[in-house]
Amino acid sequence: MSDLIAIVYPSEAKAEEVRTRLFELQKEYLIKIGDAVVATKTEAGHVKLNQMFSPTAAGAASGSFWGLLIGLLFLNPLVGVAAGAAGGAIGGALTDVGIEDPFMKQLAEKLEPGTAALFVMVLEMTSDKVLAAIKPFGGHVLKTSLDEKKEQVLRDALAGAAPAAPSA
Repeated sequence: MSDLIAIVYPSEAKAEEVRTRLFELQKEYLIKIGDAVVATKTEAGHVKLNQMFSPTAAGAASGSFWGLLIGLLFLNPLVGVAAGAAGGAIGGALTDVGIEDPFMKQLAEKLEPGTAALFVMVLEMTSDKVLAAIKPFGGHVLKTSLDEKKEQVLRDALAGAAPAAPSA
C-alpha cells in the first residue's frame, strides 16, 4: 500500500532540491516513489504542477512509434507518425497516473504565494534513513496518509526536533 506525503517548502527551488534528493535515495533503494510532484502557487494565485514526467509527451512518443510501424505497412510512414503522435498525445493527456491533479491543486490553494509543496506517493521506504536525508531541508507537513505516530515522527524530523522517546 502506498502513502501520500505533502510537505511545504519556502520556495520552488527548495522543493525541487528535496525531490532530487528523494530520486537519489531511490537509486540507493531506500525509497520507492510512485509519483513526485512539486506544486507552486504564483504571486497571481495560480497553482502550477511540475510533474515527474509528462504523460502527454510519453503518449506522443509511443504513438509516433506505433504510427510509424503502421504507416510503413500502408506505405505512408509520415502520415502514420503524425496520426500516431496526435493520438498518443491525446491519450496521454487524458491519462492521469499517480497522485490526482485536482487533489493536489485543491491542497496547493492553501499555499502562500511563492511557496511550494512537494507531493510524494511513497510505495516503500526505509523510514529512518530517508528521514535523516531530508531532515536538513526542513519544511512542514501539509497532509499525509500516514498513521498518527509516523506522521508525528515526520513532523518532528522536519522541525529538527528529536523524536519522542517511546513510552514503556
